[in-house]
Amino acid sequence: MFLLQTGAPGGGGFQFIFIGGMILVFWLFFIRPQAKRQKQQKSFAEGLQKGDRVVTIAGIHGKLSRINEDGTVDLEISPGSYIKMERTSISMEMTQNLNKTGTAAPAEKK
Repeated sequence: MFLLQTGAPGGGGFQFIFIGGMILVFWLFFIRPQAKRQKQQKSFAEGLQKGDRVVTIAGIHGKLSRINEDGTVDLEISPGSYIKMERTSISMEMTQNLNKTGTAAPAEKK
């Protein structure tokens, strides 16, 4: 014999609250921080200036020699060697780490 199991009265409301809570937690811990990082990366890329020492996403170190209007930069990787890259390919995290260690290292050497 087949018996149909029915939920307790009022049990459906709890499910909606639980699903809503899961969506809220997902938004707070995943979507919101990612949007914040994207906004920071965009402002970082827009704030780049000629002469800045940077690191690309691919790990290439260099100095910005020119910032072009088409969203690209000319990166000097060694004296006289230039490559053209997208402005968005510059890594904010690695560049900030480079600048932190670059300013702290000469002070430690004696």
